[in-house]
Amino acid sequence: MPQGSASPRSTRTWTPPGGRLVFHVFAAPAEFIRELIVIGTNEGLAAARERGRVGGRPSVAAEEIIRAARDLLPDPGRSITSIAKLLGVYPGTLYNHIPDLRELRASAVLRQIEAPTT
Repeated sequence: MPQGSASPRSTRTWTPPGGRLVFHVFAAPAEFIRELIVIGTNEGLAAARERGRVGGRPSVAAEEIIRAARDLLPDPGRSITSIAKLLGVYPGTLYNHIPDLRELRASAVLRQIEAPTT
């Protein structure tokens, strides 16, 4: 059996240079069609955006939820998980939508430690 053949029964070899030529003859139209699909998809998305349609999953983090979370963050008695449960979202949602969440928590804890007890 010649080395590089397609199957044990085949006598045709697909090794270079003939094999490369056949591969490129089949691959070029496939690559062209793929590029046409990408262009069509991007044009369709752009047209939808012009009509006001936005793709993707809707965000669960409404402005009211983020505002409420920011109000609850300074309370050192509440964990981020408990705040998320209270608001009906996952903790990751709070981390994603409040970029300075860790700093807000750290400053609240520092204020609690530094506050004089009476």
